[in-house]
Amino acid sequence: MKLGSMRKGVKHEKAAPFFDKLVFNKVKEGLGGRLRVILSGGAPLAVPVEEFLRVVTCAYVVQGYGLTETCVGSIVSIPNEFSMVGTVGPPVQHVDVRLESVPEMGYDALSSIPRGEICIRGSVLFSGYYKRDDLAQEVMIDGWFHTGDVGEWQPDGSLKVIDRKKNIFKLSQGEYVAVENLENVYGVLQEIDSIWVYGNSFESYLVAVVNPNQQVLEHWAEQNGITGSFAELCKNSRAKEHILSELTKIAKEKKLKGFEFIKAIHLDPLPFDIERDLITPTYKKKRPKMLKYYQGEIDALYKGLK
Repeated sequence: MKLGSMRKGVKHEKAAPFFDKLVFNKVKEGLGGRLRVILSGGAPLAVPVEEFLRVVTCAYVVQGYGLTETCVGSIVSIPNEFSMVGTVGPPVQHVDVRLESVPEMGYDALSSIPRGEICIRGSVLFSGYYKRDDLAQEVMIDGWFHTGDVGEWQPDGSLKVIDRKKNIFKLSQGEYVAVENLENVYGVLQEIDSIWVYGNSFESYLVAVVNPNQQVLEHWAEQNGITGSFAELCKNSRAKEHILSELTKIAKEKKLKGFEFIKAIHLDPLPFDIERDLITPTYKKKRPKMLKYYQGEIDALYKGLK
């Protein structure tokens, strides 16, 4: 009832005062009784989590965005504005923020729904990386710091972070993952021809889509008394367990960190190809296209792990 009222625009202190006294004040007291604002950063809050906290804590819950290079806080949502749930809000007063188109990923900063790389300008920006002027020149262009994050402007002026320009992303516990490096590590296995590793800021573990090596998989199946076509083998649960165990074994051998281990896989008998617009003519993965193509499989992998 309180959430429904807040979604209609009623401020949280007026949304359900009776239930605040009867139920939610117990949560407030459990947090000390004087909590007024909860500020979240580092990785995004899932919308259901943010809504839940807004309801039960009787406090303002806001999300912010910033980087070490921008002296942290650059964008922050406005307290008690429920329309900003799921966003990091508008820029603070002392910085300028704009989006720059990323055509290779299909993001257009001038479209009806502006999307592009988040760029920040202002007197609070860092002066450079210690003894790495080359890196500073890569990210500082005409006074604008290029964050590598992709954002989407909302109609109310708030910003939603939706992607990463570079192949580095952050898991829900705040750990950064260099995905190309992991794919190179896992790609040495003779059991696979190609692998696409995926993770996002709402999950704490990685999943992957794998193109198995047909000859190796069929040989393993023959030794283990499993019959069927190559496509049928890719659907076989024992085959998935076998390849996942091999991925885990190489991860241990290479001393990867726990969050870099792959927890679930989908086997695709068809190689990543240009026809499905999954790779470029130079065989580089089109990651946004791959996510769109395999979204159903990815969702099923994460659902199966919960």
